[in-house]
Amino acid sequence: MDIKGSYDSAADAYAEHLFLELEHKPLDRHILNRFAESVRERGLVADLGCGPGHIAKYLHEQTVDVVGIDLSPEMVLCAKRLCPGLEFRVGDMRSLDLPAESLAGIVAFYSIVHFDASELGGVFVECRRVLAGQGLMLLAFHIGDQEVHVEDLFGRPVDLDFRFHQPGHVISALQAAGFTVIESVEREPYETVEYSSRRCYLLATAV
Repeated sequence: MDIKGSYDSAADAYAEHLFLELEHKPLDRHILNRFAESVRERGLVADLGCGPGHIAKYLHEQTVDVVGIDLSPEMVLCAKRLCPGLEFRVGDMRSLDLPAESLAGIVAFYSIVHFDASELGGVFVECRRVLAGQGLMLLAFHIGDQEVHVEDLFGRPVDLDFRFHQPGHVISALQAAGFTVIESVEREPYETVEYSSRRCYLLATAV
């Protein structure tokens, strides 16, 4: 089972467990508010790896023009059902069906968890291609060096490897792809609502 098939399998259960997670994550909301203030009225923002659409929905509520993109068709169907009126489409962040310099911003919350360090450069080059000059990219990821293999996700069969990343490695890959990191925030996990790992948030501008 590949990544797309795994998330197709788990889509409904994933949405049930995580769609409301931002209610319990005050720092995430604060960082998304800060991002929204910077991209509002500047153009379209893409939520890459949007899952059930909760990040896109939150940004939309902050009056951001946003489209959600996910590899999994079933996850996109969940997002459309849970977020009526918002646009969601199937797509791969390694090869986006978007014109060059067409976006004002990108948000990618835990969307690089299935890429190893050697793959990040190519992903970020593609993100830079679709971002307009001075466009913003907001990343969130697990901090560490480990890889966690999962065959059950919320009671559904999957075959997924979750990869953690060191902030320095991610920053270097962003810089090589044409970004400047302007803000970096780390936090401890919210123990009762998420996997127990440190989190990093990077805000980068396309140069």
